Amino acid sequence: MQLVGDIGGTRSRLAFSSPQGLLHVRVFANADFPDFATLLGQFLTETGVRPLGGCFAVAGPVADDGRSVHLTNLGWRIELDALEAHYSLPRLHLVNDFAGAAMGITVTPPSALVTLQPGQPLAESLRLVIGAGTGLGVASLFKGDSRWHVLPGEGGHIGFAPQDEQQDALCRWLRERHPRVIAEHVVSGSGLASIHAFLCEQRGIANTADTPAAVATRAQAGEVVPLEAFDLFAAVYGAVAGDYALARMARGGVFLAGGIAAANLGLMQRGSFMAAFSRKGVYTELIGQMPVHVVTDPLLGLHGAACFGA
Repeated sequence: MQLVGDIGGTRSRLAFSSPQGLLHVRVFANADFPDFATLLGQFLTETGVRPLGGCFAVAGPVADDGRSVHLTNLGWRIELDALEAHYSLPRLHLVNDFAGAAMGITVTPPSALVTLQPGQPLAESLRLVIGAGTGLGVASLFKGDSRWHVLPGEGGHIGFAPQDEQQDALCRWLRERHPRVIAEHVVSGSGLASIHAFLCEQRGIANTADTPAAVATRAQAGEVVPLEAFDLFAAVYGAVAGDYALARMARGGVFLAGGIAAANLGLMQRGSFMAAFSRKGVYTELIGQMPVHVVTDPLLGLHGAACFGA
């Protein structure tokens, strides 16, 4: 069996991949552990399984030699040489978390997709995988030599491009807090909380929902300011996703991964996301041909890591 992991900024998922599928799936809160080595040790002790190799999909840029990574939104550094030596493990591999998510798309069944726009898909054309969670991840998936290949990146760190006066004001507000305002400052869990704080300050009211979960929960309940915050979040998310879809000609489809879209399907379907996604001037018709799906499988990254580890 292969050891597989999806190591995010907030949670880590570990499992073993076998011909029968994923086994011993565990989800850990990263805040409960001082480092990844301790988390991995607990998992190996709990399961008692010794893998034949493995792959971790990690939320950060992997070093050029493929042997280490510093997680972007977490103070962890993962060193494979040290892990292999300490736990007597066979050779392990690292890939970017959205490389894992993208590869996971190749084995995702239609039942795990909620379609926001059917489009006119071209089966073997490039696919875009983008997802807001702790951060904002972006990757592309393309077919070559009869197999799928992934182009990872740090697309969440492009500059934030406001689309209207309200977003201009949000950008100015964020600029007071960040030396460079990037898309991830808006399109992420912390971005949703920041949008809500911005709107509360604009209105001179107390911010009583200061976490992403609280904002989303209150938006789902129909509270006015949290709902406006989520709609603004979705509008920026849609604009960014649409820009990437055009830049990469994603005629194979746009797949929304990350935790926020799947956990808030009703809010994502209100219309703000797709309106901004589609608002592309002379290319409005073209972008209408690109399918848009929300991926609801929480184990997407594990499936992708298993594909890499196979």
